[in-house]
Amino acid sequence: MRLAAGIGLVVHGVTKLQGGPPFGSALLPAVTTCVGILLLAGLWTPIAGALAAVIALWNAFSLPGDPWSCIMLGTLGAALALLGPGAWSVDARLFGWKRVRIPER
Repeated sequence: MRLAAGIGLVVHGVTKLQGGPPFGSALLPAVTTCVGILLLAGLWTPIAGALAAVIALWNAFSLPGDPWSCIMLGTLGAALALLGPGAWSVDARLFGWKRVRIPER
């Protein structure tokens, strides 16, 4: 899930940056690319996932055209913010992999 969201965000950000916009409108694609790289690495995943959800939903409602890819990236970002990075991530190496154990009755 991290790879799908990270690759989608990096591709979306890089394609917007290659258009050569002025600095003010280039800030959001640069942040989008950085958030995608953080998700690919699995670093600060809850924060990066929440930022990905906010950025994707902002793009879905503010940009004209087809909003469905932005809605998908926003949903993946929110899911990653809630679920965490997984076992193969920088977060798991730095802070340990958290497991939730439900005790039996």
